[in-house]
Amino acid sequence: MTKPQSHERETFEPVERAPEAQAEGFAIVRQAHESEMAEDYVELIAELIETRGEARPVDIAERLGVKPPTVTKNISRLRTAGLVRRERYRAVFLTEEGQALAEACRRRHRIVVAFLLSLGIDEETAERDAEGIEHHVSENTLNAFERALQNARSEG
Repeated sequence: MTKPQSHERETFEPVERAPEAQAEGFAIVRQAHESEMAEDYVELIAELIETRGEARPVDIAERLGVKPPTVTKNISRLRTAGLVRRERYRAVFLTEEGQALAEACRRRHRIVVAFLLSLGIDEETAERDAEGIEHHVSENTLNAFERALQNARSEG
C-alpha cells in the first residue's frame, strides 16, 4: 500500500485591486479571445499569399487544422468585418484593413518569439507559445519586450 503524498499548495497572495480594475482586466481578455480567430486567419492568409501566391480555403483549413465548412463560416465573418474579400470558388484576399491587421499580428508575433528565444526557450516552444501570448499582450508589454531585446543586443 502506498502512502498518500501531501501536496504542497502554492499560497494565494491577493493583490489589492479595485473591482472595476479587475473587471476591466477580464473584459480585455474576453475581447482578445474574440479577436483571436480574425487575427489568426488574416495572419495566415497573408502568409499564404506571400508564399503561394494565393490563399485557398482548403489550404487555410489544412493549416489551421479545421474542416473546410468552418473556414467558409469564418471567412464570411471576416468579410462582414471588412477584413477579406472573396469571389465565389476563388481564393481569399485581404482588404487594406485586413492587411494592416495581418502586419500588426506579424509584428506582435515576431517580437514575442524573439523575446522568448532571448530567455532561452527553444524555437518550437517559442513559436507555439507566441501563438497564444500575441493575442493577449498589451502594447506596453510589447514595447518592454522590444526594449529588453535592444538592451540585450547592445550589451552582447
